[in-house]
Formats: sequence, structure tokens, C-alpha cells
Amino acid sequence: MVDSKEQLDAWGSAVSQMKEQIGRVIVGQHEVVEQLLWCILAGGHALIEGIPGLGKTMLIKTIADTVDLSFARIQFTPDLMPADITGTNVIQFGTKGETSYKFQKGPLFGHVVLADEINRATPKTQSALLEAMQEKTVTVGSETYHLPSPFFVLATQNPLEQEGTYPLPEAQLDRFLLKINVTYPTKSELKEIVLRTTSTNQQQAEKVADGALLRDIQLGLKEILVAEDVLEYAVQLLMNTHPEEATAPEEVKQYIRFGSGPRGVQSMIGVAKVRAFLAGRFHVSKQDLHVVAVPALRHRLFLNFEGQAMGISPDKIIQAIISSMENRQ
Repeated sequence: MVDSKEQLDAWGSAVSQMKEQIGRVIVGQHEVVEQLLWCILAGGHALIEGIPGLGKTMLIKTIADTVDLSFARIQFTPDLMPADITGTNVIQFGTKGETSYKFQKGPLFGHVVLADEINRATPKTQSALLEAMQEKTVTVGSETYHLPSPFFVLATQNPLEQEGTYPLPEAQLDRFLLKINVTYPTKSELKEIVLRTTSTNQQQAEKVADGALLRDIQLGLKEILVAEDVLEYAVQLLMNTHPEEATAPEEVKQYIRFGSGPRGVQSMIGVAKVRAFLAGRFHVSKQDLHVVAVPALRHRLFLNFEGQAMGISPDKIIQAIISSMENRQ
């Protein structure tokens, strides 16, 4: 619960310390780090996409190192089975030969779960994450087990290599709060990466927060105010991702097959509250929505055949929607 401006300042200080610790290990990628923290503070999951070697796995591991939470890594492969993730019932033998079953928890029972190269696993295994990501529970047989709180799935995928991969189904994509694109480092950042990784002085992030603090922040951020006109703007922005919407820009009608579902506007508002908090404000602004709209919606827009053939970027579609709405005001 937000008691005062001092409370927000204290939480903001803790987040600043997390950024500082991450910066000791990770070179650059400030926007990616910012968006990952948005996900964690909003209590959501993130899909991180980028070519190999950009430090996606290291970034997630470093963020986990800054928080006193359990960390689990799952390397997704085509032969990975659902029970390898969720866990399974194992037979136990008693002293007199009697048998019983005990549930052996899988790596999914961690606070921060790194799903590395998630699109390499089969749809059957990918679907094992659906219940966990939405309900924060795992059902094995007739028993339902609750996952620890807080719980985050931070998944990575490679956009280049398509052989031996299985694209994530729309239902699973929709459960990721944000899709974060990791860009190639600059020349100066590359030099710094080489210096850090080839020297004997290897930096390590220190723990500066814990699960209780994150839960307090997540609960407190729900009290950040959203004015009626800002909420109306967010809903209209979402509606304009649908080609049948009268006010949708021409780019949407020409290239989009399906627009975003309700989770899109929920994500925008939730993440916009985090951005307002990090800026020291008690209210969400339209500028917050402009900034968070692209990572919140880019994986929720589905191009038609023409859009795919033309190589249209969902990011540009979202920017076109924002521009058209601003031009009408």
C-alpha cells in the first residue's frame, strides 16, 4: 500500500539499486533492462527476442542475482517433456515394502524461471507453461500445486534460426506481459563487453531486494491513478489495432488480420503504472501509454498474408496507430 511520497521514493531507490547492480555486469541495453524491470514490478512475464550472443540469458540471470529469490533455468529442446518442467509423481518404497507416491517438483517451482530458447520445445511442452503463467498453479494428475510468490517466467527466443523450432501459439504469446527485442550493441559497447569478459576481474551483481519488497511494490502500484480520459485513450488505442474498427489507420486495415485481445490493454495500463511510479508520479499519463504500447502489443498483432509478404513490422503499425490518434486531437 502506498502510504506517502516517501514510500514511493524508498521503492524507487530500491529499483535504482537493482539497475546499478545490473549495470555492473551488463553493458548497455538500458531500454531492455528498463522493460524487464517493468515486467517484474508489474508481476508479469517477459518474452525476450534477439540473435545469439547478445547476453539475453546473462541479463536474466543477473536480474535474478539482484533479488533474493530462487532461480531456475530450463533449457528448452525438442525432446523436453512436460513432466521435465512441472515435475512428476515418483514411487517411494517403505521399510515393509509398501509403496506410495510423492510429487517431485520440477524447475518450474522457482520464483524466477528462465525458459531459454522456448521455441525449441514442442507445443505439448510449451503448453505446460500455460497454467503456470496464468493461474500460478501446476496440476499433475488430480492434484493442484501452487507456485511460489512472486513468480516470473522470463523466456528467450532466437528470431533467425527457424529449423527445429516451433513458433509459440497465440494463446501462449498473449500470456507474456511484454515482448522485448534485444538489439545489437554499439561499437563502444562491444569494446566494453570484450574488456569485461576477457579480464580476471569478473563483476557480480549483489542482492539488493527480496520477494517481500517486490510483493509490496506490486500491491502498491495498483493504487496508481488512471484518469477516465487516459483509460478511454488506452481502450481506443487497443480498439484501433482491429482492422474492422472505423477509426483504425489505413496500415491496420491493410496489413493486420487480427488485433490485440483484452490482455493488451491490461498490459498497457499495468506497465504504464510502473513507468509512472519510476517517474515519481501517482498518476498515469498518455505519454506513458505511448512508451509502453509497442512492447505490450507487438506480440499481440497478427499480420495478414500481405503484411507478412511485405515484411511489415508490428512496431511500425503501433506507431502509426498512435500518430493517427494524436493527429485527431
